[in-house]
Amino acid sequence: MDDMVDKKTWQEFKDSGLLWWINMILHTFGWAIVFEISKRGKIINVYPARVKYRGFDMKSTENGYIKVSKYMDENSKELLEEARS
Repeated sequence: MDDMVDKKTWQEFKDSGLLWWINMILHTFGWAIVFEISKRGKIINVYPARVKYRGFDMKSTENGYIKVSKYMDENSKELLEEARS
């Protein structure tokens, strides 16, 4: 990998709140990124899917905004530097 790409795990993507954020957008079009989780909590598969549901319940939405806000707080300086370079 070159220095322009920093490979991350699906778990990191999910934990950042970005899975929720992207799925919120994808739900508009009837799509979602689906994570299959084992009984032990391990991600065993990830795939795009056509879905019939739209949006998330209030608790998921609240948690999603908190995770995305935390991610932005922790990464804002680096993101700004990258955008400027």
